[in-house]
Amino acid sequence: MTKSFTKFRSRILFLSSIVIIVWAGLTVRFFHIQVINSNNLSDRSKRQGGTKVELSAVRGSVTDRNNNDLASNVVHYSFGIHPKKIENREKLINAFSKATGRQKNYYIERFDRQDSFVFLDRNLRYKIAEPLLGLKDKGLISNRHGYRYYPQKRIASQILGFTNVDNDGIEGIEKQFNKHLKGKNGWIVLQTDGKGRSRRNNSYPRMAPVDGSDIQLTIDLSYQAILQNELQKQIKRTGAKGAMGIIIEPSTGKILAISSLPDFDPNEAATFPPETFRNRVVTDQFEPGSTFKLVSATAALSRKLVGKDEEFNCGNGFYEFRGQRIEDWDKFGQLSFPQIIQNSSNVGIIKISEKVGKKNLYDFGRKYGFGALSGISFPGEAKGVMKRTEKWSKISIAEISIGYEVSVTCLQLALAYSAVANGGFLMKPHIVEKIIHPTGRINYQAEPQVVRRVASKEVMKDLTDMLELVVSKGTGAKANIQGWNVAGKTGTAKKYVDGSYSNQRFIASFAGFFPAHNPHMASVIILDEPKEGFHWGSGSSAPVFKSVIKKIIQGNDSILIHKPIQSKDLLLAKGALKTKKPITNPPLLATTGNWVVVPDVRGRSLRNATSLLRKAGLKVMPKGSGTVVWQNPSPGKKVKAFSSCSIGLGLD
Repeated sequence: MTKSFTKFRSRILFLSSIVIIVWAGLTVRFFHIQVINSNNLSDRSKRQGGTKVELSAVRGSVTDRNNNDLASNVVHYSFGIHPKKIENREKLINAFSKATGRQKNYYIERFDRQDSFVFLDRNLRYKIAEPLLGLKDKGLISNRHGYRYYPQKRIASQILGFTNVDNDGIEGIEKQFNKHLKGKNGWIVLQTDGKGRSRRNNSYPRMAPVDGSDIQLTIDLSYQAILQNELQKQIKRTGAKGAMGIIIEPSTGKILAISSLPDFDPNEAATFPPETFRNRVVTDQFEPGSTFKLVSATAALSRKLVGKDEEFNCGNGFYEFRGQRIEDWDKFGQLSFPQIIQNSSNVGIIKISEKVGKKNLYDFGRKYGFGALSGISFPGEAKGVMKRTEKWSKISIAEISIGYEVSVTCLQLALAYSAVANGGFLMKPHIVEKIIHPTGRINYQAEPQVVRRVASKEVMKDLTDMLELVVSKGTGAKANIQGWNVAGKTGTAKKYVDGSYSNQRFIASFAGFFPAHNPHMASVIILDEPKEGFHWGSGSSAPVFKSVIKKIIQGNDSILIHKPIQSKDLLLAKGALKTKKPITNPPLLATTGNWVVVPDVRGRSLRNATSLLRKAGLKVMPKGSGTVVWQNPSPGKKVKAFSSCSIGLGLD
């Protein structure tokens, strides 16, 4: 080695090491960029050299229980421009004017604007937009999106609600189930060339949108239309300020129809006052009047504090109770327990309530669900008012027994009468039957849920007998349907206005179920401030119940098959059950072709229920243990032979 190399050896080795290290570092970095991180950097470069465009998810549809459309989507197109990027102005103006029928000046004015972006047309139907979709210009932007449409217009409007411009639900089912219906938007990066034009490139990143789930309601569109139409007619007839109505399947808690008037058209929601959006059946509470007498009657029978045929002196039409004068609508004199309910005697029910006591009256009010949320999946539910006994005044027991000093919702009242109808069970109401993912997977399937047993089956039968008298011989006579047994109760309550009860403003009501035995439906009808002469529940609400049920019967063969008939009325058609004895209940196995009638197995053991259902030609799907507390389909329904029947069992 030369003396020079020896002299600078350490420096040379140091510099060589530096070069090797730098070279190795560059090699590793190059490998990381070219191999390990190539996809990430490629995507980043594509994003930087492209335009990210949002892909809209399609909002899920809403249907009734028979799959009739209630809320769906109509595909619309919107077009806009970046005025400074337009390449062929005249061509675009002519094309849009021809397609939409607008004057050319309309588009010229928009093309002349100095804004960075200008909408030309929004929400165009495909038929109009079709010739515009093929136009190519780097300054032209088009967007395809779903426009929410409600084909039934006002029918079920307060159930459905509506969406805003951002496709978010802001009322009703649209709001409550927005996260299921809305879905999730996606995006795509479009390649942008040197001239600023964008085009799709399959190698560029994208995320596909996830469409919203469909929702099937328990609502029956035909029932809903009948209920709304009959309420509307009665408003016109009675001059009422508004009306409410609900129809429930007592054995399951399914809501078949629910309406409050005035209503609105969700397609034109912006043109209606906001108060019409509210579903007052769920959100509004009121003093129920005599329909609340059910609570005192139930407590008296359940606690065996009053005999079911015990008599009371109802006097000459009034009763002095602790300094408060309570009046009846007539001078009844001596009445039995059933006659007190039949004639809706205030004096009689107060005397019964004195024997019941305030604790029992409160307890059974709570058992029926008053003063508590029902648990329905619907926004804005009110829980009503059922004060604890320590807050009662000296006359509260009298006032509450006749439906004052207590507030309820129309829904709560319907659930209470459903409990009588189904043999004693308070059911959790539901309005959504199932939620269906875009792939067809069922994400949610409703099942009947028992909240609690209110009273025994025997007590509820005695109450049903009393409520039948109300309709056949008492204040509810205008709800009577010839040839059928109907059970129900009328109610009339003064409204509390400006610190006192008004003698001119009333809430008129009727709550009942049909048929009285093995009922298909329970219903409550409310008229808000009907004019003088129609302010009684017997004269305004009971007739609506009758007209609604009659129209439903006429359109439902599965109900007609259960009409109580005498042998002389029985048509012995081929395949029909032949008998010489009067039929007052559905036969165990009534078949017409391939249809069977579902027997009532509530209150039976699993073995007994299974035997009856199999004999009827049905498959059994049991859940739980104990005795049967609910079944689906409900008793008396006409279904296909070999269909499945779900039964829920629990401790009685």
